[in-house]
Amino acid sequence: MASIYEQALGEQFRTLHPRIQQRFGFSSRDNRASIGEGVMESVWFSKLAFLPLKLGTTRHIMFPQGGRDIPFTIENYAYLDSYGRETVSWNRKFDFGSHIRSFDATMIYSDERRKIVDYLGNKQHLAVDLMISPAPNGGIRIRSGEQRVYERWLGFTFPSMLTGAAEVCEWYDEAEACYRIKIEVVNPIIGPVFRYKGAFQTRFIEVDARRIPPDIKPLREEARE
Repeated sequence: MASIYEQALGEQFRTLHPRIQQRFGFSSRDNRASIGEGVMESVWFSKLAFLPLKLGTTRHIMFPQGGRDIPFTIENYAYLDSYGRETVSWNRKFDFGSHIRSFDATMIYSDERRKIVDYLGNKQHLAVDLMISPAPNGGIRIRSGEQRVYERWLGFTFPSMLTGAAEVCEWYDEAEACYRIKIEVVNPIIGPVFRYKGAFQTRFIEVDARRIPPDIKPLREEARE
């Protein structure tokens, strides 16, 4: 079974750096997970977005805290969720010393939308369409699109003025033998909202996709894409 990123990129997946292909190329059938550890050179947030970011901390969606040289971990597990969808976890932790902040997401490939859908947070209340493309440096570029809110029986699309457009680039640095990542979230009214950049090393572990650690999966799963 092709990974969700291979499904999204098609033949373009082969243009990615081999180390990026390795990180983004496994599915639940491979019984493998990617565990990354490193340091974020900088983490920044806009004080104008303090309140929504503060609310986001309760559901592991960004946070209003910044700093430099922040220890960082990222855990990517591939598994089938309760709806039988191929899923990849993105569980990120930032260690600020006084607090460990979590920024979690789960991604699926939606056949209906013909793109990856990113469920943000630990309860999948926010679904975001993602546009995936190769970067010139052999990395992978991810840009966010339409955002939908699912809360119990409610479901609606967020107006673009109230959301943040995210752009992510992850690539492999041959000279330093490490992965590098850069993320920025921008709101059309107030401008930059949240960003971080840094480097990490990755190890791949064998794992039974039927026995994913409980804290990796969200507290609830949303059927609507």
